[in-house]
Amino acid sequence: MLPFAPADCTAFPFVPGEYRIKHLSERWEHAACLALRRQVFCREQQIFEDDDADARDAHALPIAAIACIAGLPEQLVGTVRIHCDDAEAAHWSGSRLAVHPDFRRSAWLGSELIRHAVSTATARGCQRFTAQVQAQNRALFERLHWRVIEATTIRHRPHFLMEADLGHYAARQADEIAWYTSRPGAARTQWQRAA
Repeated sequence: MLPFAPADCTAFPFVPGEYRIKHLSERWEHAACLALRRQVFCREQQIFEDDDADARDAHALPIAAIACIAGLPEQLVGTVRIHCDDAEAAHWSGSRLAVHPDFRRSAWLGSELIRHAVSTATARGCQRFTAQVQAQNRALFERLHWRVIEATTIRHRPHFLMEADLGHYAARQADEIAWYTSRPGAARTQWQRAA
């Protein structure tokens, strides 16, 4: 029997010791981000047929959560994009929030992607931040200080137009945040690096 395996010989699920949430900068990150979006929105949820790309991708700032091994990026495990929809009104939006199915047990990943998205927009002058949120994610956003503006239907799916309470999102200048965990369920520590 392996020394790290329990008596029934089942292995523990791998949990990376570090995650980085960052603005995309490398070609592989962009490709992995688009692949994750297709996996979640096309194959898993079947909201789109083959591709979820749209005109916003041309000017959006994509953000990723990356699992690391020994300090090196190993897999892109989450993504969201932000975009300024109305520069005069300083109105920003977030969209295409996705977390890889194998990493959804780390529930905080989605929350940190949302926090980084809104805080990044706030640092860029955002005065209002909204998103079209799938109905099953409403409670998550409400815990993160968002409120429902109206119920909507997008691509035959129930959504809520929601708005973030910017008073809970300090401006974040850092392009990259790292989170370290010592074991599953352990407290996380944070490190920031400005680009």
